[in-house]
Amino acid sequence: MGTATPHRSSRVAIIGSGPAGLTAALYAARAELKPLVVAGVPAGGQLLITTDVENFPGFPDGVQGPELVDLLRRQAGRFGAEFLDDNVTGVDFAKRPFELSTGTHGTIRADAVIIATGANARWLGLPSEDRLKGHGVSACATCDGFFFKGLPLVVVGGGDTAMEEALFLTNFATHVTIVHRRDALRASPIMQRRVRSHPKISLELDSVVTDVLGGEKVEGVRLKHLPSGRTTDLKVGGLFVAIGHDPATEVFRGHLAMNKDGYLEVREHTRTSVEGVFAAGDVQDHRYRQAVTAAGSGCMAAIDAERWLAEQEPAPAGH
Repeated sequence: MGTATPHRSSRVAIIGSGPAGLTAALYAARAELKPLVVAGVPAGGQLLITTDVENFPGFPDGVQGPELVDLLRRQAGRFGAEFLDDNVTGVDFAKRPFELSTGTHGTIRADAVIIATGANARWLGLPSEDRLKGHGVSACATCDGFFFKGLPLVVVGGGDTAMEEALFLTNFATHVTIVHRRDALRASPIMQRRVRSHPKISLELDSVVTDVLGGEKVEGVRLKHLPSGRTTDLKVGGLFVAIGHDPATEVFRGHLAMNKDGYLEVREHTRTSVEGVFAAGDVQDHRYRQAVTAAGSGCMAAIDAERWLAEQEPAPAGH
């Protein structure tokens, strides 16, 4: 005889444990929905690799990223949110209750699902870059630009986001060098005009960063000019990588509507293409990508899920 697949049931299942998922968990728990959070492995999202967070409200002296995650998780847990440190490996949104397959905890059945799996910054893939993340290497000028006052900086990328990052960084840096691997920028004409006319910005086209220099912090970058093969060392105090983000949506492909870049499409704020499935944070937001905006949309998703459940027949899954 076969063994039945173990399963757990929840009124609301939340996938992800960054600020969006944990805020959704807090609001759902306070609404007495007893949310089950599939937190991911490792749990905590991009804040786990963020050192000083100085732009999250309520922390006038700043807070470390991992500490902020821990505080948010403890706050949600205080009101009854339950956590599984596991990954969702498959979903079935074709019928209710919805089903989530996990790596080690069997199947989870839920009447509503909130997806808060976030997005991951693309990196250059250099060992030195990885070693110096949080010590001068960043993927978010809005988050970290303030820490680089009075320093020369490098931005890698050729699209509008890279141009926006470079222009923003001129508020703090002595000079910003944009490095792009092609001979022409991909950014819109208006953004190109802005950077080319800015007295604190210069361009290094047909070039790539091959190494990040420095021991405890970024002290420079090594550039390679692709047509000639020539290498030069540029003294800078920080490297900002702006070559895009990848939303963590692969497991939902074919189940939910996405845009061409893989971000979940939402309507009426947090509702996805499947009734009863909601999305919050960077998994559906390719514009702001901030901890505070993710937390705000997590609140919205939990309230939307609560109201949607109240409109359904009061028959919790598996109860």
